[in-house]
Amino acid sequence: MSGKLRLGVNIDHVATIRNARGGDHPDPVRAAQIVAAVGGDGITAHLREDRRHIRDDDLKRIQDATDLPLNLEMAATEEMLAIALRHQPHAACIVPEKREERTTEGGLDAAGLHNTLAPIVWKLRDNGIRVSLFIEASERQLDAALRLGVPVVEFHTGEYSHAHLDGDSEKLATELKRIADMAALAAKNGIEPHAGHGLTYENVQPIAAIPQLAELNIGHYLVGEAVFVGLEAAVRRMRDLMDEAR
Repeated sequence: MSGKLRLGVNIDHVATIRNARGGDHPDPVRAAQIVAAVGGDGITAHLREDRRHIRDDDLKRIQDATDLPLNLEMAATEEMLAIALRHQPHAACIVPEKREERTTEGGLDAAGLHNTLAPIVWKLRDNGIRVSLFIEASERQLDAALRLGVPVVEFHTGEYSHAHLDGDSEKLATELKRIADMAALAAKNGIEPHAGHGLTYENVQPIAAIPQLAELNIGHYLVGEAVFVGLEAAVRRMRDLMDEAR
């Protein structure tokens, strides 16, 4: 797999800012429209149990406002399954979720949760929703994804990002190789590999250069940069860096 690497923009933290004060501003729908206008390839939104950022009504408004595919990040619960089936997003990425965490910490234990995940994956798939699992880049988790029959996995790049921040070149190289090896193995087995978490202007290019990766999902960093340069400029800069890497 090669060619253009898709950029999915997670707009959760536009909603976080809105919710900090209440009301409707800034509106994540406007963020989705800007992403569409500047060449983003998709919108990612995580509807959490506690609704700390994206709210239920945001989903339909986002779908109505742009033709970009919506990737709904969701926990493996009956509540979230019902919401996904009602809204019919293009894709549903099943992620681990703990109420007390600030952000998603690590990948989903698809191997250990097979019996919980299987009926949810099958119901989503049977309703025409592309299913993805947000997992660590490991053979054990990839094998679990294969057994569950999902068409897509998204590899957690958090450890890679932490190694970059820490200046740990040895761990950085190890994590990059691990992600690259698992992306190649996923593609070999007919699963489309994506990646995301903690990616920035400074660390995105080695990940973007992995030829098998089809999509990167980036959110918090872009919303943070948008405070200083605007969302349009932030997305364009990330898009340019990803294209340069390919």
